[in-house]
Amino acid sequence: MATNTADLRNGAVLRYNGGLWQVVEFQHVKPGKGGAFVRIKIKNLVTGAVIEDRLRAGEEVTIVRIERRQMQFLYREDDNLIFMDNETFDQLPVPTTIVGDSVRFLKENETCDLVISGDDDQIIGAELPTFVTLEVTETATAVRGDTATDVTKAAILETGAEIQVPSFVDQGTMIRIDTRTGQYVDRVR
Repeated sequence: MATNTADLRNGAVLRYNGGLWQVVEFQHVKPGKGGAFVRIKIKNLVTGAVIEDRLRAGEEVTIVRIERRQMQFLYREDDNLIFMDNETFDQLPVPTTIVGDSVRFLKENETCDLVISGDDDQIIGAELPTFVTLEVTETATAVRGDTATDVTKAAILETGAEIQVPSFVDQGTMIRIDTRTGQYVDRVR
């Protein structure tokens, strides 16, 4: 929808320089000399890059309607992840590059929010749950005496991801992972 800079809001998504960008921050500035302008800080929805730019006050911008659909991850097929719409049961292939690095924590039947451009139904992102519970399938056994300090060791999870866990975590333990950082949070009992 074509509009101008007066309609900008934090969280709005713009079609800007050939890509989709989310407004992180904006500020209307009226200097003592010269024309007013809008200073924007925007984040690319595909690459995650953040830039700052200036637009003239009243300049035309294109705001894109974004929709989030809850979908269930079914399986991997080559470089695609197959998701199923929970309402229509349609299956949809999504390139792994869209999900990003957090794909390593995605297990079958997990529910995610797919971010879809309302203009052309193009999938522009996927949001995994903030925390996921996974089983440790392989890790070294702790050495007696290493528990005095914050010693970590490598562990392989049921999805194949490798992370660092505290030394007391053993094979078969269910742990909670923060998908934003890829770090161990706690044990699940």
